[in-house]
Amino acid sequence: MDTTVVDVPEKGRFEVRIDGRVVGLASYHVDGGTMTLPHTEVDPSLGGRGIGTALVAGVLDAARERGLHVLPYCSFVRHFIQEHPDTVDLVAESDRPHFGLATADR
Repeated sequence: MDTTVVDVPEKGRFEVRIDGRVVGLASYHVDGGTMTLPHTEVDPSLGGRGIGTALVAGVLDAARERGLHVLPYCSFVRHFIQEHPDTVDLVAESDRPHFGLATADR
């Protein structure tokens, strides 16, 4: 099973694909140096296999590579960041309290 995360900017989303088939997405919008992440979804029949986690990890890696901060409005993205403290720095310090990340350690 080949899982890849692909940016599809013309659709404003990242897609997670298994063997070339789109099985999930993370919508985004970039404004200046900030990537807003309002929504993620994965095919419910594939739940519990780490596909959403792979998707969010790929999105956050892309944001880091591009030097962007993120606004994790999606609760799944927010939970990922809480569970992976090494990604908290992607949320601007001034935005962290709004997302319940004020006490997260880097």
